Amino acid sequence: MTIVEDARRVLAEDPICDACVGRCFADRSFGLTNAERGRALRTTVALEDDEPYEAVDASECWVCEGASGRFDEFAALVVDALDDQRFDTYQVGTRAPPLVEENETMLRDLADLDEDAGELFKSECNREVGKRVGRETGADVDFERPDVLAVLDVEDESVDVTVNSAFVYGRYRKLERGIPQTKWPCSDCNGTGTMVDSPCPHCDGTGFLYPESVEQLTAPPVVDAMDGEAASFHGAGREDIDALMLGTGRPFVVEVESPQERHPDPDALEDAINEYAEGKVEVEGLRLATYEMVARVKELDARKRYRAQVEFGDPISEDAFADALAELDGATIQQETPQRVKHRRAEKVRERDVYDIEGELTDDTHAVVEVEGEGGLYIKELVSSDEERTEPSLAGLLGVDATVTALDVVTVEGERDEFEDAEYFRE
Repeated sequence: MTIVEDARRVLAEDPICDACVGRCFADRSFGLTNAERGRALRTTVALEDDEPYEAVDASECWVCEGASGRFDEFAALVVDALDDQRFDTYQVGTRAPPLVEENETMLRDLADLDEDAGELFKSECNREVGKRVGRETGADVDFERPDVLAVLDVEDESVDVTVNSAFVYGRYRKLERGIPQTKWPCSDCNGTGTMVDSPCPHCDGTGFLYPESVEQLTAPPVVDAMDGEAASFHGAGREDIDALMLGTGRPFVVEVESPQERHPDPDALEDAINEYAEGKVEVEGLRLATYEMVARVKELDARKRYRAQVEFGDPISEDAFADALAELDGATIQQETPQRVKHRRAEKVRERDVYDIEGELTDDTHAVVEVEGEGGLYIKELVSSDEERTEPSLAGLLGVDATVTALDVVTVEGERDEFEDAEYFRE
C-alpha cells in the first residue's frame, strides 16, 4: 500500500491540519517538516482524485486542537522561562495534552495505520520548539546532558526548568593530618548540632565530628565563583584522616548545583581555593569538566605510593628487615576487611598486589617504608597484619608487632594522560 493511499484515508477524517497529516508519515519521508509533508500529501491526493485543494488551518484541526500552529508561541514561553539562566546547551521536552494524545491514537485507528506510525505530537513539539529556542538563544541542543532542560506543558502553557550541575576537576594535596576528605556529620545528633534543645556534647554543637574537611576547604570558592546553590565533592578514593596526601595529588571533582556562571577562570579559581584553604589543602590542574568525569573519578582504581613511619614492638636487624621487604616485593596480599573499617565496608577477602616496596631502618625499632601498591591495598594492615587478617604482612614476616605511626600518600597515578583525556573536559 502506498503512502498516498494511506494519506487518502487520513484525509478522509478531515478537518486535520497539515502537520497532523504529516506526522502520520514522519518515518516514511525525510527532509521536510511535518507541515510541509502533510501539505505535499494533501496536494498529491487532490491532484490524483481531481478534487479541489482545501487547506485546513491548525485552529480547525480536531487532532491537535490548534497546538501544531503555535510552535512560535511555545518557543517564546520557553525562552522567557530561560531568561535568567546562563547556559551553553539546552534541551526541550513536552507534556502533550492527554486529549491530543488520545486523538492521535484515534486517527491512526480510523485510518487503519499502525499505532506507532510516524511520530507523536510531543516529539514534533520538542523538535520544532527546540529549533526556535536555539535560534533565539544561540545555545546548542544536547540530548544527553544539557545545561538546562525546559519542559513545556502545552495544556497549562507553562515551562518547568531544570538546571543541571556544572563540574570542576582538579587534584588536591592534603598538607595537615586530622582532616577527612568529606564532611563527617556527627552520628549522635545526626548533623544537627543539637540534642534536646542544647548543643550536642559530642560535636560541640557544630554538627560535624571534624571541623574541617577537604570538601569544606575547597568547595565553597567553587560555589561562589559559579554562583551555585550547593556542591558535592567526589574523590578518586580517599586517604585516611590521619594521612597526608602529597606529590601530584588526588583527582577530585566538585559538582555545583544550579550554577549561574559556567565559565569561571580555572587559574583564578585555583588561586581562590588555595587562599581559602590557608595551606591545609592545595589544589592544582583545575579544569571545567563534564558529568562523565564524576564516574571516571569515582571508579579510578589507580596504583598508589605511600610513605609510612613504622614502629616495631621489639628490636629487629637490618638483615631481617631486608628479607621481609624482599618477601613482600611483588607479592599478592590476601586482606580481610580491616577491623577499623569493617563497620562501613563489606566483610570479605580482597587480593591486592604490592608492586614495589623499599625501606630503611632509622634505628632498631623504627623504619621508613615506601610501598607502591594496587588500588585498594590497605597499607596499615600490610604493616601490622591486623591480627593476621592480612597475609603476608611485615609484622608477620618479622615476628614482631609493627605499627604505622604516620602515613603519607605520595602519588595517586595510573595512566594519567589517558585518565585526563580531553573529551571529559569543557572549554
